[in-house]
Amino acid sequence: MAKKKDAALFKVALDLAAQKGWGRTTLSDIAEAAGMPLAELYRQFRSKRALLVAFSRRIDEEVLANVDPDLASEPARDRLFSVLMQRFDALGPYKAGLCAVVRDESCDPSALLCGAPHLTRSMAWMLEAAGIGSAGFGGALRVKGLAAIYLIALGVWFRDKSEDMSRTMATLDRSLRRVDALLATLKRRGPAPAPAAP
Repeated sequence: MAKKKDAALFKVALDLAAQKGWGRTTLSDIAEAAGMPLAELYRQFRSKRALLVAFSRRIDEEVLANVDPDLASEPARDRLFSVLMQRFDALGPYKAGLCAVVRDESCDPSALLCGAPHLTRSMAWMLEAAGIGSAGFGGALRVKGLAAIYLIALGVWFRDKSEDMSRTMATLDRSLRRVDALLATLKRRGPAPAPAAP
C-alpha cells in the first residue's frame, strides 16, 4: 500500500514539474496536489532532492523485479540492452516531468554533484540485473562506462517521439556495440610486451 502511495506521490510531483518547472514547484505545491498534510510529506521526504532519490530507487526496484530470467543465456551486450530499455519503459509515464527536472537541475552544479552517487548506484544495480559484476576496480570502470552510455541514450530518449522508442534503441545499441568492439580489439592486442632486460 505504501509503495502505491509513493508511486502516486511521485506522479503528482513530476506532473507539477512538467506544468510549471521543477525549480518553481515547491514542497507545499506537491503536498497540496497530493491531498496530504505538509507535515506528512516532511516525514517522508526532507527535500525535493530526497524525493527524486526515492523515485530513482523505486525505478531501480521496478527494473530489478522484472528481470527476464531467460536473458541469462544471451550475450552481455544484449542483456544490458534489455535491462536499460526496461528502465526507459519504467520511466515512460514520468517523461515530461523528468525532462523539466533535468532542464532545471542542469543549471545547478551542486545538484549534478549530488546526483552522481545515485546514478552510480543505479548503474551498478543495472549491471547486476544483467548478470555482470559491479564490484572491485573492474566493476567501477564498468559502472562508469554504463553510466556514460545511459546518459547518452537518456538525452535521445527525451527527444524521442516515436511510440516504440526506435531512436533510443538505435542509440543504445550503437553505444553498446562500440564498447563491445573496443573490448574485442583490446583483447586481440593483448597486454603490452614487457621491456627487454638491460
